[in-house]
Order: sequence, then structure tokens, then C-alpha cells
Amino acid sequence: MSISKEETAHIAELARLSLNESELAQAQHDLSEIIDYMNKIAGLNTDGVALTIQPCPVANVWREDVVLPSLNREEVLANAPDRQGEFFRVPRIIEAEGADE
Repeated sequence: MSISKEETAHIAELARLSLNESELAQAQHDLSEIIDYMNKIAGLNTDGVALTIQPCPVANVWREDVVLPSLNREEVLANAPDRQGEFFRVPRIIEAEGADE
């Protein structure tokens, strides 16, 4: 099953992609191959094949929530390039409109 140029352009528009003619042609070719491969897989006889939801057994991976020793505040802040009292000081990355600095 081939996908049309118009369908490819529509998909590109939905994905907010701006494609030139050669990119659109390549995307059309690639999408057609993907659809053909999916149709080929869909045509396989899977009778007698057990449903595989999880191929590997999964055990509970959660650990106990245990408090462990860690660095104290002064040791951590000693590595800070800039600090203000007991806090890391970082540059402002979002500026409010009309805010005083």
C-alpha cells in the first residue's frame, strides 16, 4: 500500500514539519515502506503463539526507603560556584516582563 503525496504532506503538516519537494518524496517513500512492512507483519499466522505482554520476567524493583548518611550542608555548599547563605545561587533563566533586576 502506497501513501499518497497529499497524505504525506498532511502528516508532515500535523507533525509541524516543513518539507521541500525532495524531502516530501523521501518521506512518502519511507512511510510507504513502513506501512508495507506493518501489513506484512499483520499477515503472519500467529495461531498457537502465546501472547507476550512482557518478554522478561519482572520482579518488584522498588527498594526499601531507608535514610542513609549523606553530605552535610556545608560540604555540599563548599562546592557551589556561587552561594547565598545556605542556598545555591543560580542565574535567572526566566525573566518576568517588566520585572526589576
